[in-house]
Amino acid sequence: MKLIILQDIIKKGLSLVERATLKSTSFPVLNNILLKGEKNFLSLTATNLEIAIMWWALAKVELEGNIIIPSYVFSSFVGSLPNKPIKLSLEETQLEVQSGSYKTLIKGQPSEEFPIIPEVNEEEFVLVESRPFCQSLSQVVSFAAPSTTKPEISGICFSFQKNLIKMVATDSFRLGEKKYFIDLPNLSKEHTLILPQKTAKELINIFAEEEGELKIYLSPNQIVFEKLMEETKHPKIRLISRLIEGEYPNYEAIIPKKYETQVVVDKSELLNQIKTASLFGGKTNTVKLKINPSKNQVEIFSQTADIGSYYSFLPAKIKGGEIEISFNHRFLVDGLANIKSAEVIFELNKETGPGVLKPVGQEDYLYIAMPMKTD
Repeated sequence: MKLIILQDIIKKGLSLVERATLKSTSFPVLNNILLKGEKNFLSLTATNLEIAIMWWALAKVELEGNIIIPSYVFSSFVGSLPNKPIKLSLEETQLEVQSGSYKTLIKGQPSEEFPIIPEVNEEEFVLVESRPFCQSLSQVVSFAAPSTTKPEISGICFSFQKNLIKMVATDSFRLGEKKYFIDLPNLSKEHTLILPQKTAKELINIFAEEEGELKIYLSPNQIVFEKLMEETKHPKIRLISRLIEGEYPNYEAIIPKKYETQVVVDKSELLNQIKTASLFGGKTNTVKLKINPSKNQVEIFSQTADIGSYYSFLPAKIKGGEIEISFNHRFLVDGLANIKSAEVIFELNKETGPGVLKPVGQEDYLYIAMPMKTD
């Protein structure tokens, strides 16, 4: 292999694929990157057996070849080089890296030692806009939680339908549902799958700032997210992930169909008051809300024996009866922070029923938090 590529280009590629490397004493090859020079491209690939990240860039390839290189050494050396052309030359199982007065030989391994990356099933795919898709996912991704007894809820449930993509995450104490409305004419049937939370977070990290279309290949056991180059219709970044087996819980059954009390309130002010009340929430993180229709206000309380107490109120539009209910303040803060509207709807059913938060004027998002039992 002999090729030339600019330092800043390969540096960006290394920063992406390194996310998938894994320090493993039992499988040390996972801490390596597969380099390939073929046709007019340099490609970098890394995997931890759960996900694989592949990256391509145009390069001046004089001789094709491939090698496995230690990720940390290669990335650190490239990062120390000036932003000038880098020459990569392969001599058996050593990679020579040269740029100006810098030169090194890095010991590698034959590419046959690298784990096999699954082939892409190109029969079923959808096209989405990268930024809004990732922004939608970011509104629910943090609500999933690792679970050995219920591995299904450790991921994000996706439902790909003809005119929308539904994203749902829960940890049994709170739940977020985001509807991303989009026409998917290529879809032959509805697809439901569970994406691991780590993959979802990497997806956001990698593609959230990418402009243009994101291609999503769907198959029963894995999913592939792909961004094409601007210069040519060739992949630029590809994220491949396994899916979580099993069936996602019927979460729609816990969404209240009606409410006893509905509150419409300024989101920023409610969020700020709950954050302030959290200072006095103690080890249980408890804040109490009193919905007071006679005064058209929401009253917020918190107290601990060793710190003190807190009280505040804010005006609200209220339908229904008076209610006092307690929540873990973190759950309320997380839900409110992911709502984009200036005002928020808060629907409640008794002191033990779930609270539902919704944006005003939008039908694409809801958040459910279970209340806390208090004396």
